[in-house]
Amino acid sequence: MQRKKDSMTKKILITGASSGFGLGAAIELARQGHQVIATAETWPQVRSLRSDAAEAGVELEVIKLNLLNDIDLAHAATYDPDVLVLNSGIMESGSVVDIPIERVRESFEVNVFSQIKLVQGIVPKMVARKSGKVVWLSSMGGIMALPFIGAYCATKHAIEAFAGAMKTELEPHGVKVATVNPGMFSTGFNDTGAESHVQWYDEKTAVVPMPDFGGALANQNDPKEMIDAMVEIITAEDHLYRTMRPSETIDAAKKWQETEWTQNA
Repeated sequence: MQRKKDSMTKKILITGASSGFGLGAAIELARQGHQVIATAETWPQVRSLRSDAAEAGVELEVIKLNLLNDIDLAHAATYDPDVLVLNSGIMESGSVVDIPIERVRESFEVNVFSQIKLVQGIVPKMVARKSGKVVWLSSMGGIMALPFIGAYCATKHAIEAFAGAMKTELEPHGVKVATVNPGMFSTGFNDTGAESHVQWYDEKTAVVPMPDFGGALANQNDPKEMIDAMVEIITAEDHLYRTMRPSETIDAAKKWQETEWTQNA
């Protein structure tokens, strides 16, 4: 594929762009004139995403990418973006002692292993030309371990480890690595994640009763704040390694890290 000539515009591949942060960032980046390859998991989502782009008056190249499908992964790896945004992810709720192990495995397959496969398909091209950027969508759950979404937090902790290692490994080769760590935003992602256990959970046999997530989900933030921050760092030459929003989540995460050194078992 031909490289673009205008150094101010970037070619950006975003996974999981059919909704939430991915959709918002893809449309805003395209609006700013960047060449955006936006991926969606299913063909209906591909059509929906194309429709959303048309409605917003922007041009997106939309491709199907089910991260558990090797053919889709191989196709996505044929692209050569300036920035790879690893935004796809799933959340499964359930206590660690009750959640079916298949749900834990699938969480790691989607959130971690398949993302590494995509990295291994695309990032060697960045290293070869000595420029590029990888942006990992982590979470406040990449810093904190929150009860009843332990599997999700574990995948995000894994992302933090991979992203941190990659940053040091790739820096000498001109490739930047960054993380985005959203707090509670009303994209619908947290709501469906909180609901996901209903397909297997039985309160009569559960070892640890599931709580009501209603209170935690009641006052989520406007996703525009996170989308704007994502767009800024995706396109910027210089920025912090970690971008967490809203600001109160930064304070909570730092407090959490301190507590880990002082709390009793």
